[in-house]
Formats: sequence, structure tokens, C-alpha cells
Amino acid sequence: MRWTLRVAYSRPLECSSCDTKLSSRINGSQITFSAAFHIVPRQIGRVKQRNKSLDATFVSKEYSLSHISFVSRKPISYLRPAKPYIDAIKAVTDKPIKYVIYSHHHYDHIAGGQPFKDLGATFIAHRRTRERLLELKKQKSLLADVVMPDQVVDDKKSITLGGTTLELNYVGRNHSDNSLVMRLPKEKIVFVVDFAPIESVQFRNIPDNASPLEYIASLKKLASLDWERMIPGHPYAGGRFGTKKDVEDDIAYMEDLSTEVKKAADAGKCFDTAMKEVKLPKYEKWANYEASLPANVERFCYWWGRGY
Repeated sequence: MRWTLRVAYSRPLECSSCDTKLSSRINGSQITFSAAFHIVPRQIGRVKQRNKSLDATFVSKEYSLSHISFVSRKPISYLRPAKPYIDAIKAVTDKPIKYVIYSHHHYDHIAGGQPFKDLGATFIAHRRTRERLLELKKQKSLLADVVMPDQVVDDKKSITLGGTTLELNYVGRNHSDNSLVMRLPKEKIVFVVDFAPIESVQFRNIPDNASPLEYIASLKKLASLDWERMIPGHPYAGGRFGTKKDVEDDIAYMEDLSTEVKKAADAGKCFDTAMKEVKLPKYEKWANYEASLPANVERFCYWWGRGY
């Protein structure tokens, strides 16, 4: 299988982790995955500068990613300009952009999509994404350039373009209550944003999460799907793709954390004492261990010490 991808940075090239959208050409049609997908020059085999963009080629045994390019632009908060993405896609193909799929409702992954809508793209998201956005609009808190989804997904939906099927799966509440897993069944690839980090502890105090135990359950559902490679929403572990073992390691981390924090809660140590004392040496080499472990502990303290 050959995938042609076109991505664009909206931050300076010298940054080591820059948010992008990912577009995949599937047999002449375009699907744009909305997420924070990162490609850093050192992660790509061959890189050369050409005007304001960088072109690179990465090849693996299973499939190849060709003509990956990204454009250096100054950041504009969450209002990332969509035109560079559109221009990059048009440089690959003259076929229309058919769909824009939201990974979840957080602004840093969905703001700025109106130019895609102006081109006739259909926006797809989980049902609760639209509910969340409508509630934000009601409270006059919705960013102006967030496009409301046209179609919604409950548990599962499949899109077929040119003989290639993209499957959208809801695996439960985790980093949000509306995250979608995007899976290419034939190619055994999943695209997962934010809730399954690779060799990294969870983000800060695991915000926007109703139950850390449901979070663990959703990771187990992700692991149960049929796939071999995971494209993450952020550049973990040097930018490599994820495997089933990475998700299993996430599950083990969350379960170990839950066990240790429950002991602390039962001993009356939540919150501050537990946040200082609970350590998980097994994971001390993971990214953000020192910075975010106390906050991870805090989230489980709320669960085991307060019931929410």
C-alpha cells in the first residue's frame, strides 16, 4: 500500500513538537484527520529544504509515506490557518476534499476548519462532540471558527472511498467523552489522538475525564481492535508509531497508578501528601514522569478519595 500524506506546520520549524492536521489520499479521494500530528526533521530519514517547505520520504516494511511536507508559519493561538493545509493537499491531487473528521471536541484539534467547509467538505464527529459544541455555543463560549459537524457517529461508522474503508470507532470515555479511533481495517492501522500516549504518562491531571476507571476500560477496547500500527496524535518516544504493547503498557501504568493512589487514599494521604509520596519507578524513564506524575496522582485521588 502507498499512502500520500500532506501536512503543514503552523509553528516555526525550530520547535520540536508542532501541531498539524493530517491528510490521507486514498485512491483519489481525500480524508483530513483533525489532530495534533507531528513530524520533526530528525525523525525523517531524508530531508531537504526547498523554499519555505521541507520535503521528506519515510519508508517502512509495511507501507510508505511519500512527499511529506510542512510549512513554517507563525502560531496564531488555536486559530490555525487552514489555507496552507489546503494548498498542500492540492499540490498532491486535484481531487476534492470529501471529509474532515474530528478526533474529539477540544479546540486545539478542531479550530479553523471553515475553509475546508467552504470547499464542500462534510464534517464528521462523535455525537457528543456536537452536543458539547452546541452547549459551548449556548454559553457563548464557542470559538467562532469551529465548524459544527454535519454527521455524527455513535459507536461505529465506516466510510469507503475508492475501495478503501476507513472505520470510525468509539471506545468509551477517556481523554474526552467523544474521542474517535480511526482504523484502516485492511492496512491494520489506527489513528489515535491524545488518550493513548507512547512511553509517556498521562497529560497533566487527566482533564475532561469522568472516570479514570472508564479511561482504562477504553484503552482495553482500543487494544482489542484488530490493528498493528498506531499513528499517534503527538510525537511520543522519538516520533515512532505505536504498537499493541504500547497500549498494554498504558493500561498497566494506569492500573498501577490506581492501585497505589487507592492505598494512599485509604491512608488519608490524598491530596498533597499522596502527590509528593506516590512514585512508580517502573515508569520513571517515561516522558513527563517528573512533571506530570503528581497531577496524575491528583486525578486518582479525586476518584478514590472523593468519588468523582
